[in-house]
Order: sequence, then structure tokens, then C-alpha cells
Amino acid sequence: MTDKKVVPYQEMEASKKEQIEMMFDNVAPRYDLLNRIISLGIDKHWRRKAIDILAPLEPQRILDVATGTGDFALATLSLEPKEIVGVDISTQMLAVAREKINKKKVGDIVKLKVGDAENLPFEDNSFDAITVAFGVRNFENLDKGLKELNRVLRKDGKLVVLELTRPGKFPMKQLYDFYAMRILPLIGRLISKDQNAYSYLPESIRAFPEGQAFIQHLEQCSFQATEWMPLTFGACSIYTGTK
Repeated sequence: MTDKKVVPYQEMEASKKEQIEMMFDNVAPRYDLLNRIISLGIDKHWRRKAIDILAPLEPQRILDVATGTGDFALATLSLEPKEIVGVDISTQMLAVAREKINKKKVGDIVKLKVGDAENLPFEDNSFDAITVAFGVRNFENLDKGLKELNRVLRKDGKLVVLELTRPGKFPMKQLYDFYAMRILPLIGRLISKDQNAYSYLPESIRAFPEGQAFIQHLEQCSFQATEWMPLTFGACSIYTGTK
């Protein structure tokens, strides 16, 4: 189970959902820069691996949940779908995504909506594929969110989740823990000016049910043919499931 006490701003009484929205609004202007620095640019490789999994499906309508600044949504353009819809609760993150979409002149294909993963504004069986990159950790109610993803996915459609995880073996585990708990929050504070956001990140990774535990959540929420693929010594994982 996820630890509901792991939130960005421990001193606030606001819900996790409200705090996540506030946190991403705060870091939106520097979010992409921080991602590149913190992941050493490997996040682009992770996204490509996740998108390659969807290629055989040839999805025509894709939903990117927790789309943030739109990197994953834009990357799925390589699949040549008819429509990509990006959903996020942070209006400031979506503002950055909208700038990218306008710059690439793909607004006829990539659409953005303010929305909550646990209450998606779409009809049942609406999408051929659903992607979530580094977002499921931030769901307030994990199973409610996963059931909602299943609801809007069409029969035989595929869910691809990309999520940060902790390496489990020496010496990567020890190196990762030092980097995540000591270096990452310092970089985050210096660049984003948010004292809490990049302390929350490693804490939320620790609290998240990774690996087989997350697969069990997927299966409990009616996903089938589930698979788990660790990447980069276990620093990231791709999870997949079909409806």
C-alpha cells in the first residue's frame, strides 16, 4: 500500500491531490531543466523504450495521464496516432506543454485538458492506449486512479506506466540512496526554489509499491497480461497491462 502521509508539504492540512497541484504549479517553469539534470538525460531513453512497447498496437487515440509539460504526449507522435489527449491537474505545467505544442504546430493532434486521474472526463472505452510517466506515485488513491484508467481504456487496449523505482542491489542501491536523499533535494532547492518538491520525490519513491507489488495493484484493478520491466539498474521501471 502507498503511504498516504507522504505529501510535499507536511505542515499543510490540504489533501495530497491539492498539494501535488500546488507543488507542480510551483516547479513548472524549471521542471524540464530539473528533469534533464536529475536523470542525467536518461529520461528521454526511458520514454522511447515505453513508446516502443506501444508501436505494435498502432494506437489511434492515446491518453497521456499526468502529462505535465507534455514530453511523453509529444513523444507519442512518433506512433502517428489521430489524437493524443494530455491530462494534468496543474494548469502551470499544462501552460508549458501548450507552448511546446504550439511551437511544434501539432495542436490539431495533441489536445490538453485540466483533469484528475481519479475522475477522468471521458466516456468508457475511449482510448486505444494510455500512458503515465512518473505520475502514478502522485495519485491520492492509487487503486481508484488505476480503475479509472481501466474504465476509459478500450477492450484489448494497453496501459504503459513509466515510474521511478529504487535499485535493489549493491552498489547501485547505496549510490542511488545517497544521490536521491542528499544530492537531489539540494539540486531541486537551488534550481526550483521549492524547498519541499525534491525532498518529496525520493520519499514518494520509497513509499510507492514498486515491482511485483504494483503489478498486483494493476491486476486487482482488472488489468491483464501485466508485465514489469526494470531499466537502468532498477532506477526506473516500465509496467504494462491490457484490458
